[in-house]
Amino acid sequence: MSNLQNKVVLITGGARGIGAATAREIAARGGRLILTDVDQEPLDEVAAELGDDKVLAVLADVTDLAAMEAAVAAGIAKFGKLDVVVANAGIATYGSVLGVDPAAFRRLIDININGVFHTVRAGLPALIESKGYVLVVSSLAAFAAAPGLAAYNASKAGVEHFGNALRLEVHHQGVAVGVAHMSWIDTPLVQDAKKDLKAFDQMIKRLPYPLNRTTNVEACVTAFVKGIEGRKRRVFVPGWVGAIRNRRNLLASANGDRATLKHVPELLPLMDEEVRRLGRSTSARNKVE
Repeated sequence: MSNLQNKVVLITGGARGIGAATAREIAARGGRLILTDVDQEPLDEVAAELGDDKVLAVLADVTDLAAMEAAVAAGIAKFGKLDVVVANAGIATYGSVLGVDPAAFRRLIDININGVFHTVRAGLPALIESKGYVLVVSSLAAFAAAPGLAAYNASKAGVEHFGNALRLEVHHQGVAVGVAHMSWIDTPLVQDAKKDLKAFDQMIKRLPYPLNRTTNVEACVTAFVKGIEGRKRRVFVPGWVGAIRNRRNLLASANGDRATLKHVPELLPLMDEEVRRLGRSTSARNKVE
């Protein structure tokens, strides 16, 4: 029997991609789910697929602390407790520091960093009671910077260290904290960027091996669920990301920059021109209104 049997798990960004796929696997292992997202239709579709007895779907924006507190309260009212929080919701922006839309940059920081804080803040009292587990979703981008993705890189580095600090704060209260670091995963976020920007696709292809590899969602879900069940401190997807993290100082050195720098004069202006033509610095789904 899985140790997720009858555990109650909150997942933000639960309507699609890694969030939805992880929800399906947890439900299959007997878990109960509180799923939040800002897109009602796909969120409802996931909830209908998994069943009302297993899922509470709540339309909630992670940038709104009160909305996240209400989602947690509704979940506890339905299921009686909260055992795990997966702070998964996030977006990406496109363009150089000079080319990105400042409003899109601010919105990304609000979702990717403040959203993690709001999610954890809302769930933490219940997690202390249940001696639960938090999984903060960071990225390989936390320690492997990419030109044209400065906002995303900064946010993922920020939430990694947020998770590190949180771990120190709540260890004595019986709450365990993990941080997930993934390379490129074949999610809507990556698919949208490749569809919008030839420069993004070329940037990935020109990275040195294995940084140029894209992993399927199923492998990510397997690692996430294993991390949740084992209350792991680190989750790496694929496993080699852990080796890259251990060499993060080398990666950020002049020698580490060399492989990327030779492509920047060609690809970064191309990305900025594509962003200009698109008229947006993020996917159509996440466009700033």
